[in-house]
Amino acid sequence: MNIAYTMTHGKCDLDKLLADFASTLAARGVRTCGIVQINTDCDLPEHRCDMDVQVLPDGPLIRISQFLGHQSQGCRLDPAALEKAVFEVAQRMQDDFDVFILNKFGKQEADGRGFRDLIAEALSRDAVVIAGTNPLNAEKFEDFSGGIAKQIPPKLTDLLDWFDTTRVD
Repeated sequence: MNIAYTMTHGKCDLDKLLADFASTLAARGVRTCGIVQINTDCDLPEHRCDMDVQVLPDGPLIRISQFLGHQSQGCRLDPAALEKAVFEVAQRMQDDFDVFILNKFGKQEADGRGFRDLIAEALSRDAVVIAGTNPLNAEKFEDFSGGIAKQIPPKLTDLLDWFDTTRVD
């Protein structure tokens, strides 16, 4: 099994990194599946970024954030929208794919929900799996992977090199 994760420290850096990784692989002819996150309206000081996910390889763009008010400090994830994204990805898993990309192994996945079952399904089909995560959930991702997940430095060249080595195994 080839499963890995990566983490960044800058705002929105992880989203851009995984989106670039997915588009680079697609340009090489690699069949992708999963989601990448695209943030919009990030340059407005009074508004936190809207979080949208692009279903790979050619699925819809789904808004997974909800507006809770300007002063809100709570989680803005829209659970119903996330479940819609899970459904859309599951539909695309009917087709063959080489790599499963998850923008973030977050609280939903750490708690046994979200994309967790689809990650397991991708691994059972011998696909390569890469997920973004944060320090808060990295240990839970490692536990989920049974300790076999490899941490990849957050650079496009490192992700591509890692992916290329999985193709040789």
